[in-house]
Amino acid sequence: MQLNALIVEDEYLAREELTYLIEKHSTINIVAAFDDGLDAFKFLQSNKVDVVFLDINVPSIDGMLLARNIAQFSHKPQIVFTTAYKEYAVDAFELEAVDYLLKPLNEQRVIGLLAKLQARAQEQEPPQVTTNIRSHTINLMLNNHIHVTAISDICCAIANEKVTHVYTAEGCFVAPITISELMLRLPTSDFFRCHRSYCININDVKEIIPWVNSTYMIKLAHVEPHIPVSRSNLKAFRCLMQL
Repeated sequence: MQLNALIVEDEYLAREELTYLIEKHSTINIVAAFDDGLDAFKFLQSNKVDVVFLDINVPSIDGMLLARNIAQFSHKPQIVFTTAYKEYAVDAFELEAVDYLLKPLNEQRVIGLLAKLQARAQEQEPPQVTTNIRSHTINLMLNNHIHVTAISDICCAIANEKVTHVYTAEGCFVAPITISELMLRLPTSDFFRCHRSYCININDVKEIIPWVNSTYMIKLAHVEPHIPVSRSNLKAFRCLMQL
């Protein structure tokens, strides 16, 4: 299985060195390289890759924030941090990074990492084949009845411990899964997790209201709750909504 990779690195020489080592020691295909976190985020919203090699100190959206947003994608690429900063290692592994490479890069460490990435890819089960209707619907509960709901009808979702309240124009339903598990079922092209406890259908956004601490409150077209945008997701939200 050939892996597709993205490099996010603002230093030209470091980017070139990493590209050289990847091409020399693996069959990984580098599909794109960016020197800006925001440009990389935009690319990843519409393009799937298997691995992201990510520097921490990049413009617009730093590597840690970009990794947190990548973690919300339904297709989660493996993350490898490449940085000169030791102090972010704990945060990186909390984000389930595969590895944390310190600059200057050690060629043997890179070789070991590339082998690990290939091995992990081979261990993964092939994707399950789903029918068209199941990939576009989700089962929600209301009064002990199961409602087969089109994913496109979801306006927003709000976490409530181990279940999630899901709002459509018809009312509030319950998904018997966490909001993180729900996000795996939702297409990242249409849904955005604007807060650890909230996600929205961006197609249902009617009004964006400036709020405290330079954040926003979102008013949706078909449901009543106003949805907050957390400060940690502010840059990604502005990019997404072209603010």
